[in-house]
Amino acid sequence: MLDRVGARFRTHDPILGHVRVLIIAAGSRGDVAPYVGLGQRIRDAGHSVAVAAHRPFGELVRENGLEFREIPGELADLVSHAPDSSLSPRFMAQRIKQTTRYFTDVGRGVLDVAKQGADVLLQCGTVPFGYHVAKGLGIPSMGVYLQPIEPSGDFPPILFHTARSIGQRANRTLGHMALASLFPLNRVVNELRAELRLPRIGPLQTLAEQRVERWPIFHGFSPAVLPRPADWRDGLSVVGYWWPPSQADWSPPQELVDFLSAGPPPVFIGFGSMAAGHGQRLSALVGAAVRHAGVRAVVQRGWAGLSVPADDVLTVGEVPHEWLFPQVSAVVQHAGAGTTGAALRAGVPTVAVPMFADQPLWASRIVALGVGPAPVRMQHLTPERLGDAIRQALAWPRYRTNAARLAERIRAEDGTAPVVEALHRLSTGESE
Repeated sequence: MLDRVGARFRTHDPILGHVRVLIIAAGSRGDVAPYVGLGQRIRDAGHSVAVAAHRPFGELVRENGLEFREIPGELADLVSHAPDSSLSPRFMAQRIKQTTRYFTDVGRGVLDVAKQGADVLLQCGTVPFGYHVAKGLGIPSMGVYLQPIEPSGDFPPILFHTARSIGQRANRTLGHMALASLFPLNRVVNELRAELRLPRIGPLQTLAEQRVERWPIFHGFSPAVLPRPADWRDGLSVVGYWWPPSQADWSPPQELVDFLSAGPPPVFIGFGSMAAGHGQRLSALVGAAVRHAGVRAVVQRGWAGLSVPADDVLTVGEVPHEWLFPQVSAVVQHAGAGTTGAALRAGVPTVAVPMFADQPLWASRIVALGVGPAPVRMQHLTPERLGDAIRQALAWPRYRTNAARLAERIRAEDGTAPVVEALHRLSTGESE
């Protein structure tokens, strides 16, 4: 497959060996930051890199020396519902409307940024438009996914918001059903294909087409955390995490330094981009959980706007996880792919508070790997449940022992090398 793609690639770039790479990184900061880290490694290998993301992340991209291209879309609309939202008809109707608007904006944005120029397109897993846009524009593409999207018998589809397996055959069947059920996304795909003069296609046809082409998809998480499923097709690989850019010149606020040194290592608590606008209720809940557990805590505001005023709690804004997590006693987080990876690399116990999508899957892996207690679903969160989970994470030595061992394996991996190598093959026309 790379031979065919490489031949087509060479018609676009007159400078053999140098490529203009466009990374589609629609999502939250936790989604975008790993792609910026990946982009830096690709740039260091001699290529030029543009990252296409939503407007709030323009500074993150530019300050790390990469070109920024804006993709429209209000992601906050999709993650702003309350943690205990029911699946009522009214709620689901609103969600379908928001999702349709978001996918329409992003699909149009992917086409626009690709038209600005690229020799190869790297497509994130959250929105699949890049694969089709690249075909229409006649440029090669590869998948760079942070989550496992391909159906597998090893786990149920992340789109069903659960990690509860119902058997190999049923898991795979549900995986195909989940992809086929994304009506707003599939509609936008075919709108784009019509504009690009490509025939209509369904999601299962797309999977079949990619299987025939052996379209490469690199998964940016550790095989030590989630092994590559044996039933995946050729061309799908699990290569290791892509870490956010190192912030070696970052200086922590003195208030944080003083707090860390004023007592035993605190617990970190943060929910990232989850539950935007519901900070007041969650702040009170987190404060009560900290008191119930009898611990000190560093609480990160995140999109929820958490704020816990207490002598033994410090509320912070953006702080590099690679700097902070090794200094805490445990990490309480929403089980997003990026934050989970950062907690595992730090080698500390993890308490997962998953909400939806891939979060229940990563939460289940935390338990399976023996690095944290059973997750507490955000929808069922109470001060007592969260406080008890924190106590358990700290009281059981095996969690810290297992976390330290896993961290050693994760730190030894280089998830960016296979992607850079594949780009080299594209630019030179070499076979695998």
